Amino acid sequence: MNSLGLADSIVFSIYMLMVIIYGWSKYNSKDVENSQDFFFSKNSLPWWAIGACYIGANISAEQFVGMSASGFKMGLAIATYEWMAALTLIVTAIFFIPAFIKNKVSTMPGFLRQRFNGTVAMIMAIFWLMLYVVVNLTSVMYLGALAIHSLSGYSVISCMIFLSVFSIFFSMGGMKVIAYTNGLQVFFLILGGLATSYLAIQLVSVHYETLGLIKGFVLMTEKASEHFHMIFSPGDTFYTSLPGLTVLFGGMWIVNLSYWGCNQYIIQSALGSDIKTARSGILFAAFIKLIIPIIVVLPGIAAFILFRDGQFQKELTVNGVLNADRAYPALMNLLPAGLKGLSAAALTAAVVSTLTAMSNSVSTIFTLDIYKKVINKEASEIQMVKVGRIAIITAVFLAVIIAPFIGIDKQGGFEFIQEYTGFVSPGIFAMFLLGLFWKKTTSNAALFAAIGGFLLSVSFKFFPEMIDLSFLAPTGFIVMTGTGGYEIPFLDRMGLVFLICILVMVIISLIETRKKENIKGWTQELSLFKVPKDFAIGSGVLFVIVVALYAIYW
Repeated sequence: MNSLGLADSIVFSIYMLMVIIYGWSKYNSKDVENSQDFFFSKNSLPWWAIGACYIGANISAEQFVGMSASGFKMGLAIATYEWMAALTLIVTAIFFIPAFIKNKVSTMPGFLRQRFNGTVAMIMAIFWLMLYVVVNLTSVMYLGALAIHSLSGYSVISCMIFLSVFSIFFSMGGMKVIAYTNGLQVFFLILGGLATSYLAIQLVSVHYETLGLIKGFVLMTEKASEHFHMIFSPGDTFYTSLPGLTVLFGGMWIVNLSYWGCNQYIIQSALGSDIKTARSGILFAAFIKLIIPIIVVLPGIAAFILFRDGQFQKELTVNGVLNADRAYPALMNLLPAGLKGLSAAALTAAVVSTLTAMSNSVSTIFTLDIYKKVINKEASEIQMVKVGRIAIITAVFLAVIIAPFIGIDKQGGFEFIQEYTGFVSPGIFAMFLLGLFWKKTTSNAALFAAIGGFLLSVSFKFFPEMIDLSFLAPTGFIVMTGTGGYEIPFLDRMGLVFLICILVMVIISLIETRKKENIKGWTQELSLFKVPKDFAIGSGVLFVIVVALYAIYW
């Protein structure tokens, strides 16, 4: 039944009330009197709140709906985005975050201005604002609204308005309210997600007349053994999406390092902290990433098994065409009274926490990097906080208007986000990597990465369709599309663009350093990257777990 019953509505209302009371109990008007406290909550967030912000900013309908749909179609292999992210978080905690904190970086455009020049910073500030609003905010808003619509029966527009108002409500309180609220919402996210996973596995057990959670999981691995492999080979249906060992040694690292190391809405909570606290929070987030596939991928696989055996036919098809994005909501609708409300609360928590993180980062970049630098250089702290709040409302409002018109529901939510962010990630990561760790990197080299990286990505997307490159098909670097043409798998494309950007940036920088004696470079002391013993032990345990997972499900 696509509606919330009385028990579900009560549970959902209690969740909302708890989050509102808890979040605003942390509100203090003194915390929003200046821009640094409003946007970053300087030196006041504990490690667990920083970790919760990382997870809250990341996990949303993109995972619950989009990644679950990918689990339905391709299986456990899609979990590579989560498990490789866990390793990537450790890398960023050791190298990226300390460099940002030491150099008092507040925004990613601010880093580019500090390291290169105002032109590079302004280009990227405008670009990030467009990306966050047109791609990130809209996709999260729309996918979340679709899922809540399927549970409640309310219109998609009504659900988007609800999500937007709820997220704006918390964003108005600044980073401290957002961070503490995310801590509670991540708890609901995991609890509700585990409830849906339990139901999904039990449904498979009952369908095949067996009982028990463990037996149900083993049964899933037997009935859909092709869905429990992490590495695809050339010729596999989904090789284009996850091209073999590229997920371990190639473009997947570009995706993750760009996302977790150079992304304003992800790392903003850590920028206001000290290095030790930030690292502890990020390690906490890395361990949570290990269990996300249990919450979002396993239900997708269970739905696939049941769909193949004749169930969920009506729920997952639209005009006779399968829509895997409906798999997770269809499972949630089968939850018993009360648990369905809890899972709806978990989904809402995931969406709202991500929307607050994104809208706050849009507000931060606009206020500090555009308004303060260009529009009103004499702006007071109170004015910047006011402008920041207006920017939040404007960004969310634009997302509600744009979301229904960009085709998120046609391409698949998770693939939509990965495809479009993949056009810019290689250049951005190349710019940050050399900017942080090679002092000879020049502003023109960074400008090439910003613009040239995007143009190269677009070229490599369409170039194989115009020229016969079929002779490269046996290598796996070129694969056939559904229309009979050829394309470069987008993860391989990202790796190739990244390498070209690095090479050209090095050449440009070496040529320019011969003409200029004073290069605006950074030198990082090696002691900055030394980690405490407890962090090293935790990282080692996490690494062993990831290696074991890949060894078991290779």
